[in-house]
Amino acid sequence: MRRQNGSGADMGEIVNGLERALLSRPVPTGDAAVRFLLRAEKGSTKNVAVLLGISQRTVQRWATTRPGMRRRPSAVHAELIDQAVRARWQPLVRARRRARAEADGFVFHTRARFGFAAPAGSSDDPRVRLITQYLSGEVARELFAARDAGGGEQQQMVILARALGHAYFRDGGRRAHGLGIAFTDVEFADFSID
Repeated sequence: MRRQNGSGADMGEIVNGLERALLSRPVPTGDAAVRFLLRAEKGSTKNVAVLLGISQRTVQRWATTRPGMRRRPSAVHAELIDQAVRARWQPLVRARRRARAEADGFVFHTRARFGFAAPAGSSDDPRVRLITQYLSGEVARELFAARDAGGGEQQQMVILARALGHAYFRDGGRRAHGLGIAFTDVEFADFSID
């Protein structure tokens, strides 16, 4: 399932997997997300309203405990809430996990179409493969730099294709020089940061 992030860039499996790896707990949703924003803004419905660009009365309707007065956020408001919560959720945990990945590397686990850009019938032609591969901190730095620069899923796929090709097919640069790597149709992407 693809989502849109705050900048409007397409968030695919790789971007979502990278985001999941940076968190130690799931991001709050629904009523818990509204409560989180209120806590983050020290209970001020006015500050939450300014943060979301809506009226204070709307936020008060979401937060009230009076029977029959409580309202649920619309789909548009729910998306605004989700973006605000994601921007504020676990900043220290995210920073520590990112630093650890950039220093020590990570394990990338995916199911995708992967292989050499070779003629059909070759033993290494692109086909759907289940891959679990350690990738270095250098790759993590490239992925995070691309994400920070606003790069989308395609740019991250290029980075991962090059890294997986080097580690998986080229055996760390000892064989298969000069062959192009195909990495497409990502079904899922998980990153394990220790």
